[in-house]
Amino acid sequence: MPGILKRCATWQVAKRHSLSEGMYTLVPIPLRPWIDVSMDFVLGLPKTRRGKDSVFIDVNRFSKMAHFIACSMINGIVQVVELYFEEVMRHHGVPRSIVSAKDTEFLNHIWITLWKKL
Repeated sequence: MPGILKRCATWQVAKRHSLSEGMYTLVPIPLRPWIDVSMDFVLGLPKTRRGKDSVFIDVNRFSKMAHFIACSMINGIVQVVELYFEEVMRHHGVPRSIVSAKDTEFLNHIWITLWKKL
């Protein structure tokens, strides 16, 4: 590391490493499109005329094709599953796995609600 970076307080703070709470899990390499998906949200955007202030993002991990679905931040799990069912599953089928930056409880609720709907 160059000497100037060692003296830079901003760089030191930005590069500080913290310990993770747990071990990372490797996700399997997808074998075909839309069997392994990732989902995430972009929250707190300016409201549209229809009252949407967030984007629900579903990414096919095989090809990186994505669906960007406008939604409202107040949508609960049931509404998220409804959006997923209508906007993604009807085109691509039921995934084998879903990866999300949200906690495991969130994903468990997604799967339970999705299976109830099916």
